[in-house]
Amino acid sequence: MSQLQGTKPPMSRFTRLAVTHALMMAGDAAMVVALADSFFFSVELDAARTQVLLFLAISFAPFLFIAPLIGPLIDRIAGGRRLVVQIVALTRVVLLLLMARYIDGLALFPLVFASLVLQKTYVVSKSALVPSTVRSETELVEANSKLGLLSGLTGAVAVVPAGILLKTIGPGGALVYGALLFGGAFFSATRLPKEVIAEDRVDPAEREQLHSSALQSGAVAMTVLRANVGFTFFHLAFWLRSQDQGTLWFGAAVGASAVAAMLGNAIASRVRQRMAEETMLTTALIVSAVAGVGLAVVGGPVAGVAIAGVVNFVASIGRLSFESIVQRDAPGANQGRAFAQFETRFQFAWAAAAFVAVAIRVPGPIGFLIVGIVAAGTMVNLRFGAGMTATRSGRRRSASKRRRPASGRSGTRTSATKRRGKPGPARGRAPRSRSASERPPDR
Repeated sequence: MSQLQGTKPPMSRFTRLAVTHALMMAGDAAMVVALADSFFFSVELDAARTQVLLFLAISFAPFLFIAPLIGPLIDRIAGGRRLVVQIVALTRVVLLLLMARYIDGLALFPLVFASLVLQKTYVVSKSALVPSTVRSETELVEANSKLGLLSGLTGAVAVVPAGILLKTIGPGGALVYGALLFGGAFFSATRLPKEVIAEDRVDPAEREQLHSSALQSGAVAMTVLRANVGFTFFHLAFWLRSQDQGTLWFGAAVGASAVAAMLGNAIASRVRQRMAEETMLTTALIVSAVAGVGLAVVGGPVAGVAIAGVVNFVASIGRLSFESIVQRDAPGANQGRAFAQFETRFQFAWAAAAFVAVAIRVPGPIGFLIVGIVAAGTMVNLRFGAGMTATRSGRRRSASKRRRPASGRSGTRTSATKRRGKPGPARGRAPRSRSASERPPDR
């Protein structure tokens, strides 16, 4: 009896992922603090732009062709996404140690942006792993909200020792501290669930659900929101450096981004209870449009800090509302695979917008105006174009139902899925691997 009382309950799947995520985000925060007083922010702007443009082009272009092929393969391998997280964490240990070695040279630039590429790779794999750590699909939004809050809190905590090391030892000390955090993330990732994300290939029923008009419109809105985040970050990174106390202002922008993202994750689930998911995404675009145009009129570094907070806040709201749309409109889809595919698209948008921000040379207020115009244009396009698309889709479905025989196989799985609220095996195929809702609780 005493042995039973002294035995600790096993750590849940979600807790293991949360610990890994916290360490990864803490490592990111330590890296940002270390770079604040380094060669990264003191080199001439033209040289910095050249280095950044070159690395963005080299690092992201291959992923545009490789990701559609490698991603599905990783999802069908037992422990594939877990392995990706481990590789990313271990590689970032090496990169941060190399940054500490080349802290005063141009070699620092490719090392920094390699870390950013790997950070985006981790986000994709994390999104694929979340459905395997919850016990029902209704917990997905709550789980992602908790992870978003956790990233903000751990980042805020991690910057304190990083700042102390920066002032006492220098950037190298803060980078070594970050490397230790990523090392902890690597060992934590070895305890993540080792299971197949998507055992079978995408079938026609899943493909049809993932191409619903509401879901595709939501994906477009979310792509623009994420692109605005990437554009704003790099636009401010270069523009604020031309201002007095530029490093301090950029640090304030990074801090505002973290706090705003954390706030968005904290209130998104409550907002979703009061309005539809589509309304949340529309509101996010409206806020981005108004903030971009309004802050362009105001101008100045304070407006730059404000726009950084706004775009990260609405992106957090939009992400959780989009996840709800996926669960609602694609109940028969493999959630891990679907989230990984969409997240890959969003990360590419972030990278492409970052490339544009570095390539063009515009004053700060013009950059804010670009953010506002892009958001406004997307909102108008979805408002009118999505409605016409939905009408055409409805007409095609009505015509298809008139032509379809009552005993036909087409649509059997979709209707059955809607009744049950979870995926079922297609006829003539092996059963789908058990979903999160069918998985028994951890023992």
